[in-house]
Amino acid sequence: MEMPRPTPLILLAASLLVLALPEPASCAYPVLIPVAKDPATSLYTIPIRNGDNHVIDLAGPLLWSTCASDHLPAAFSCNATECRHANAYRAPSCRIAGQPCKKRCKVYPYNPITGQCAAANLVHTRFIASTTDGKNPLQQVSVRAVAACAPRNILASLPKDVTGVAGLSASGLALPAQVAASHRVARKFLLCLPRSGEGVAIFGGGPLFLLPETSTGDLTTTLAFTPLRSRKDNPLYYIPVQAIAVNEVQVPLPANALAAGGVVLCTRVTYTALRPDVYRPVVDAFDRALARNDAKVPAVAPFDLCYRSSMLWNTHVGYAVPDIALVLEGGKRWTFVGSNSMVDVNGQTACLAFVEMKGVKAGDPSAAAAVIGGFQMENHLLQFDLEKQQLGFANVPFFSACSNFNFTKTR
Repeated sequence: MEMPRPTPLILLAASLLVLALPEPASCAYPVLIPVAKDPATSLYTIPIRNGDNHVIDLAGPLLWSTCASDHLPAAFSCNATECRHANAYRAPSCRIAGQPCKKRCKVYPYNPITGQCAAANLVHTRFIASTTDGKNPLQQVSVRAVAACAPRNILASLPKDVTGVAGLSASGLALPAQVAASHRVARKFLLCLPRSGEGVAIFGGGPLFLLPETSTGDLTTTLAFTPLRSRKDNPLYYIPVQAIAVNEVQVPLPANALAAGGVVLCTRVTYTALRPDVYRPVVDAFDRALARNDAKVPAVAPFDLCYRSSMLWNTHVGYAVPDIALVLEGGKRWTFVGSNSMVDVNGQTACLAFVEMKGVKAGDPSAAAAVIGGFQMENHLLQFDLEKQQLGFANVPFFSACSNFNFTKTR
């Protein structure tokens, strides 16, 4: 008996039903990766391939690791989109990167600390992560990625257990774009850097809850936003800082000091580095506002302004010292309190955790006016929205920390 053929109306209805079906869970939820701070180097790492750690680099354009047997060769031509993405940004110190591409794509992964680079091939790889609802890990997922297979000799000065670098820039082959493509999540990521323990990186956006959940709530609802800018041939993230304030008083700076060179975010450096024409006014303003000459002690390199820690009041947000704020477009302020502006260098001494850039001249527009380092970003929630080109930022409440994410699975 011949079965009746479906009518066009039935086929249309079936097609609409398929389109309306929800995506699989691995596509619906953001991807979670824990972040740790290496105590020896103060660099931040995430587990990528087989649990091997990779240094995260906000300015890194690639995912690269030492060559391994589970890498699958990728025969990308010189004109392939992946090849163009891989070579969109080249480290100024990498002289070999200027060689013309012949048939097979060559890329040039580089060490973000030493600047050492090497010629390498692209490979197909996978790494295991978890999806998350912002409160807990949900289920393991396999993330497909294209990476550079690099020689071990470019790992110098990176943490001992590290086998590569995970670039977090807006590049097409950096980790945010690759996770978004593999798991159909938004091209944005949350970064909550820990002072100790495990912080979080969440690719695809929020929410984010830290313990105690009932007190913190969804921290993404507390974010303030500012434009996230880029410059040609440069993978750095820039933010439009109009002024720097100490205790809510604007620091007098030379005209256009912050616009010349800009202000960038960088996980490669531990402490915020200020160009000389910005550094001295900020340090002097902090010194005047604190007004504790009686507590001053000799400088401890690399810092210039240090105090006897026992003579400074302690609070729930660190030492009771003047706030330092970046004044952004629209009057918004990203504020650093004592826990992010002061560092204990020994049992008796605490120093202002800002350093002067070396090897650059005051007002040099080729050098950033300020490089915001990892120490200042710790225990702040940052959202890099690459689609809207904006940065969200918020202080984690003093009764919690970036290391208070509940990594216990609930499913």
